[in-house]
Amino acid sequence: MKYQLSLAGLLALARNTVAQCSGTFEDMTAEAFLAASNPAWNLGNTLDAIPDEGSWNNPPVVAATFDAVKAAGFKSVRIPVTYTHHFVSEAPDYEVDPQWLQRVSDVIDFALERDLFVVTNVHHDSWEWADVSASDADVEAIQAKFRALWVQIGEKLACKPSSVAFESINEPPAQTAEDGAHVNEFNTIFLDALSETGDWNTRRVVTLAGGNNDATKTSQWFEPPAEVANPWALQIHYYSPYDFVFSAWGKTIWGSTEDKAAMDSELGLVRGNFTDVPIYVGEFSATPQSTESAARWKWFDYFVSAATDIDAAVALWDNGLDYLDRETGEFRDPTVVDIIRNAANGVANSLPDSTVDASATEQWTSAYISNQVGAAITEQKLPYLFNGNTVESITTSEGTKLAQGTDYTVGCSSITFAPDFIRTYITADSEPGVYETLTIDFSAGASTTATIVQWDAPTLESTEGTAVTGQDLVIPIEWAGLERLATVKFVAEDGTYLVDDWTQYLGPLQQGRGTWDGQWSFEGDNVIIRASIIDMVVSLGQPVTFTFEFYPRVEGNVVEYVLTP
Repeated sequence: MKYQLSLAGLLALARNTVAQCSGTFEDMTAEAFLAASNPAWNLGNTLDAIPDEGSWNNPPVVAATFDAVKAAGFKSVRIPVTYTHHFVSEAPDYEVDPQWLQRVSDVIDFALERDLFVVTNVHHDSWEWADVSASDADVEAIQAKFRALWVQIGEKLACKPSSVAFESINEPPAQTAEDGAHVNEFNTIFLDALSETGDWNTRRVVTLAGGNNDATKTSQWFEPPAEVANPWALQIHYYSPYDFVFSAWGKTIWGSTEDKAAMDSELGLVRGNFTDVPIYVGEFSATPQSTESAARWKWFDYFVSAATDIDAAVALWDNGLDYLDRETGEFRDPTVVDIIRNAANGVANSLPDSTVDASATEQWTSAYISNQVGAAITEQKLPYLFNGNTVESITTSEGTKLAQGTDYTVGCSSITFAPDFIRTYITADSEPGVYETLTIDFSAGASTTATIVQWDAPTLESTEGTAVTGQDLVIPIEWAGLERLATVKFVAEDGTYLVDDWTQYLGPLQQGRGTWDGQWSFEGDNVIIRASIIDMVVSLGQPVTFTFEFYPRVEGNVVEYVLTP
């Protein structure tokens, strides 16, 4: 692609010289940098896209993107960058395309011009060419290339202010203690390279990596370089529990005492092993497309609060599909953003509750006021976690305030909506669909929503078919309520589970279910079964029933499709 360079960038290219820094570099501790950066947002799937910016789901970034980030209350941005496909020579120089370096510099300036702090890194290079865990890895050659890369990055960005931090490498693969030692060497090489590129780069904040940026591997194998001139923080990433965060095996429930204890344990492990080290959670998220809203909001709130308790700063991972719509500048789930911002500042959020029992056969949620087509309208009591706050107001999408005592009442741990109020939107005979989203404001913390939904089981265009190997099965669907698929269950004709038979030992809502995106998905007016599953049906040699499950996850809100090999 052609990069639009700033005037300063064009002049720098014309001179082909390293700029001499002018002005004053304001020294910062890593603790001060993270405090000023929290919370942060990731410019994901953009400069880190392979092979180039714009290759994945996002258009090239524009300055206005950072206006939306700033307005949402984020204080900094993490700008991941992949350099793999921008080298213009190999050993020994490993020269990077100067136009690409200039593009990186210009995007950083977009953020700085809006008073946002910045962390930038070497991103997917970690597995494209810098995988020291690979059986055929030439570690010396990898390290030479890594050093040359960081010298060039350091030279190009040498005069950025102290509000720009450098991150050595993203999620470097590590499976053994030997791999972990090589990752530690990356950190040393990174710092040595920076020391060659000017005084400011030896004084700016850096974040160092452990194996995969994983809490456990980092705790096991990370050791800081013997001498670190820079103020530094340790970076970890958090995507746990895997099944909930990535909608695997039907895990749409979160928030039990055990769930919270597991999260506390993982974060406590890092803090316990690195008691005096600033911690930066450079990535965290829970898939918004298929996780249940109340459970997801509880996960975000508890995680950011727990991270705040150990004095860690957090950066939301956003691939451009999950949170910020890069075209409109609007966040798709503003409640999540509000929860993060408040929790990072130590403010308690009030949250809709939802099922936490893994043995449950249905899942209830207070994020919705749901009614099945044909059912009489009754009062809806939504359990709520007020966390010391009180309800200030409830308003419609048009800004009309509901009357407390008439339209709704507030109990010690619930909000109850009156049937007469609900009937202003739906009756038993109303067509399925989403009718209203109410905003609930509290005395402190994030605002939440309660969406009025009339639902029925959706309708598939067809309910049976013959497998065609090597391609996804795309089935048109007529939605009948929320246009979201919760999970898919795969059961063979003989009663066995097509995938992950061990899920028989999980709760009723998880047994035999597949994993979002890798095995099933949905897009527009289609539900999708991935080619890998179709091929498994053919290999099995018997019909398989796909049970599509929707929200709310209750009896009757499912449809089946039988695929014959």
